[in-house]
Amino acid sequence: MEMTDSLPGTAVREVKEETGLDVEITGLVGTYTDPRHVIAYSDGEVRRQFNVCFTARVVGGRLAISDESTELAFVHPDEIDQLPMHHTQRLRIRHFLEHRERPYLG
Repeated sequence: MEMTDSLPGTAVREVKEETGLDVEITGLVGTYTDPRHVIAYSDGEVRRQFNVCFTARVVGGRLAISDESTELAFVHPDEIDQLPMHHTQRLRIRHFLEHRERPYLG
């Protein structure tokens, strides 16, 4: 997030940078702050991960791999369980698919 960005603005920019798609933010799935989700990078940097998860719709662009992505695909919800991912990512996807009335705050 840049100092001049809003949270939704950051999400729109990051989606464009990482996927080539232009999106419009449509809602909030939730906030996720699992203290066990710590990432140690090869350069020695260590971060505690947190996420603000939005819903969005594609309004333009073209799906394309970037310097920040290695593989991109749209998958059917029935195929999600076969994908390798961190348990916190799986939680966010599950919350989205449940169409919750209120955002998750955790």
